[in-house]
Amino acid sequence: MTGQTDQRLNELGITLPEPAKAAANYAPYVIAGNTIYIAGQLPMADGKVAITGKVGDAVTTDQAQEAARLCALNILAQAKSAADGDLDRVRCVKLGGFVNATPDFVDHPQVLNGASKLIGEVLGDRGLHARFAAGAGSLPFDASVEIDAVFEID
Repeated sequence: MTGQTDQRLNELGITLPEPAKAAANYAPYVIAGNTIYIAGQLPMADGKVAITGKVGDAVTTDQAQEAARLCALNILAQAKSAADGDLDRVRCVKLGGFVNATPDFVDHPQVLNGASKLIGEVLGDRGLHARFAAGAGSLPFDASVEIDAVFEID
Protein backbone atom coordinates (compact mmCIF):
# COMPACT_ATOMS: atom_id res chain seq x y z
CA MET A 1 0.00 0.00 0.00
CA THR A 2 1.28 3.44 -0.90
CA GLY A 3 1.24 6.10 1.79
CA GLN A 4 -0.11 9.61 1.41
CA THR A 5 3.37 11.09 1.20
CA ASP A 6 4.37 8.66 -1.54
CA GLN A 7 1.21 9.64 -3.42
CA ARG A 8 2.12 13.30 -2.98
CA LEU A 9 5.63 12.66 -4.35
CA ASN A 10 4.04 10.95 -7.33
CA GLU A 11 1.66 13.90 -7.90
CA LEU A 12 4.65 16.26 -7.83
CA GLY A 13 6.56 14.04 -10.28
CA ILE A 14 9.32 13.47 -7.74
CA THR A 15 11.33 10.28 -7.43
CA LEU A 16 13.56 10.24 -4.39
CA PRO A 17 17.18 9.20 -4.96
CA GLU A 18 18.79 6.27 -3.24
CA PRO A 19 19.96 7.42 0.20
CA ALA A 20 23.62 8.42 0.03
CA LYS A 21 26.14 6.41 2.00
CA ALA A 22 28.31 8.26 4.49
CA ALA A 23 31.40 9.79 2.89
CA ALA A 24 33.53 9.38 6.03
CA ASN A 25 33.36 8.06 9.60
CA TYR A 26 29.76 8.96 10.47
CA ALA A 27 26.24 7.61 9.99
CA PRO A 28 23.90 9.10 7.35
CA TYR A 29 21.29 9.32 10.10
CA VAL A 30 20.87 8.41 13.75
CA ILE A 31 17.62 7.71 15.55
CA ALA A 32 17.52 8.70 19.23
CA GLY A 33 14.15 8.13 20.87
CA ASN A 34 11.59 9.56 18.48
CA THR A 35 14.06 11.88 16.75
CA ILE A 36 15.94 11.30 13.49
CA TYR A 37 19.13 13.33 13.06
CA ILE A 38 20.12 13.43 9.40
CA ALA A 39 23.74 14.21 8.55
CA GLY A 40 24.50 17.09 6.20
CA GLN A 41 23.36 16.34 2.66
CA LEU A 42 24.98 17.82 -0.43
CA PRO A 43 23.25 18.68 -3.73
CA MET A 44 23.88 15.21 -5.15
CA ALA A 45 22.35 14.03 -8.43
CA ASP A 46 23.34 10.89 -10.31
CA GLY A 47 26.08 10.12 -7.80
CA LYS A 48 27.93 13.45 -7.99
CA VAL A 49 27.73 16.95 -6.56
CA ALA A 50 25.53 18.71 -9.11
CA ILE A 51 26.12 22.36 -8.17
CA THR A 52 29.55 23.54 -7.07
CA GLY A 53 31.21 26.88 -6.47
CA LYS A 54 30.62 30.01 -4.46
CA VAL A 55 27.21 31.62 -4.32
CA GLY A 56 27.56 35.27 -5.20
CA ASP A 57 30.32 34.49 -7.70
CA ALA A 58 30.09 31.47 -10.03
CA VAL A 59 26.68 30.41 -8.64
CA THR A 60 23.53 32.54 -8.73
CA THR A 61 20.93 32.63 -5.97
CA ASP A 62 18.53 30.72 -8.25
CA GLN A 63 21.12 28.00 -8.87
CA ALA A 64 21.83 27.82 -5.13
CA GLN A 65 18.09 27.42 -4.44
CA GLU A 66 18.13 24.45 -6.82
CA ALA A 67 21.13 23.08 -4.91
CA ALA A 68 19.14 23.42 -1.68
CA ARG A 69 16.22 21.60 -3.32
CA LEU A 70 18.55 18.74 -4.26
CA CYS A 71 19.79 18.62 -0.66
CA ALA A 72 16.16 18.37 0.49
CA LEU A 73 15.50 15.47 -1.87
CA ASN A 74 18.47 13.67 -0.35
CA ILE A 75 17.25 14.53 3.16
CA LEU A 76 13.84 13.03 2.36
CA ALA A 77 15.53 9.90 1.00
CA GLN A 78 17.42 9.51 4.29
CA ALA A 79 14.25 10.16 6.33
CA LYS A 80 12.36 7.55 4.31
CA SER A 81 15.12 5.03 4.94
CA ALA A 82 15.11 5.83 8.67
CA ALA A 83 11.31 5.44 8.77
CA ASP A 84 11.43 1.98 7.19
CA GLY A 85 10.13 3.36 3.90
CA ASP A 86 7.14 5.24 5.32
CA LEU A 87 7.41 9.04 5.14
CA ASP A 88 3.92 9.31 6.63
CA ARG A 89 5.63 8.56 9.96
CA VAL A 90 7.84 11.67 9.97
CA ARG A 91 7.58 15.39 10.66
CA CYS A 92 10.36 17.83 9.84
CA VAL A 93 11.40 19.74 12.95
CA LYS A 94 14.47 21.68 11.78
CA LEU A 95 16.72 22.31 8.80
CA GLY A 96 20.19 23.79 9.12
CA GLY A 97 21.95 25.04 6.04
CA PHE A 98 25.38 26.21 5.06
CA VAL A 99 25.92 28.25 1.90
CA ASN A 100 29.35 28.29 0.28
CA ALA A 101 29.28 32.02 -0.37
CA THR A 102 31.40 35.05 -1.08
CA PRO A 103 31.99 37.28 1.96
CA ASP A 104 29.55 39.91 0.67
CA PHE A 105 26.66 37.49 -0.07
CA VAL A 106 23.78 38.06 2.38
CA ASP A 107 20.80 36.15 0.95
CA HIS A 108 21.45 32.85 2.72
CA PRO A 109 17.79 32.53 3.82
CA GLN A 110 16.67 32.88 0.19
CA VAL A 111 18.93 29.99 -0.77
CA LEU A 112 17.50 27.73 1.95
CA ASN A 113 13.99 28.51 0.74
CA GLY A 114 14.68 25.98 -2.04
CA ALA A 115 14.80 23.23 0.58
CA SER A 116 12.04 24.56 2.83
CA LYS A 117 9.65 24.89 -0.09
CA LEU A 118 10.22 21.30 -1.22
CA ILE A 119 9.85 19.87 2.30
CA GLY A 120 6.57 21.78 2.68
CA GLU A 121 5.26 20.66 -0.71
CA VAL A 122 5.98 17.02 0.08
CA LEU A 123 5.04 16.83 3.77
CA GLY A 124 2.35 19.52 4.00
CA ASP A 125 1.77 20.60 7.61
CA ARG A 126 4.34 18.02 8.75
CA GLY A 127 6.93 19.99 6.79
CA LEU A 128 6.72 23.24 8.77
CA HIS A 129 10.08 23.53 10.53
CA ALA A 130 12.51 25.77 12.35
CA ARG A 131 15.61 26.67 10.37
CA PHE A 132 18.97 28.38 10.23
CA ALA A 133 20.99 29.51 7.23
CA ALA A 134 24.63 30.52 7.48
CA GLY A 135 27.46 31.39 5.15
CA ALA A 136 30.57 29.25 4.90
CA GLY A 137 33.96 29.93 3.35
CA SER A 138 33.97 26.47 1.76
CA LEU A 139 32.09 23.17 1.84
CA PRO A 140 33.07 19.56 1.11
CA PHE A 141 33.69 18.82 -2.58
CA ASP A 142 33.17 22.56 -3.32
CA ALA A 143 29.40 22.05 -2.94
CA SER A 144 27.39 25.26 -3.04
CA VAL A 145 25.05 24.17 -0.23
CA GLU A 146 24.95 21.60 2.58
CA ILE A 147 21.85 21.01 4.70
CA ASP A 148 21.21 18.79 7.71
CA ALA A 149 17.84 18.00 9.29
CA VAL A 150 16.01 16.87 12.38
CA PHE A 151 12.78 14.88 12.07
CA GLU A 152 10.33 13.51 14.58
CA ILE A 153 9.23 9.92 13.93
CA ASP A 154 6.23 8.11 15.34
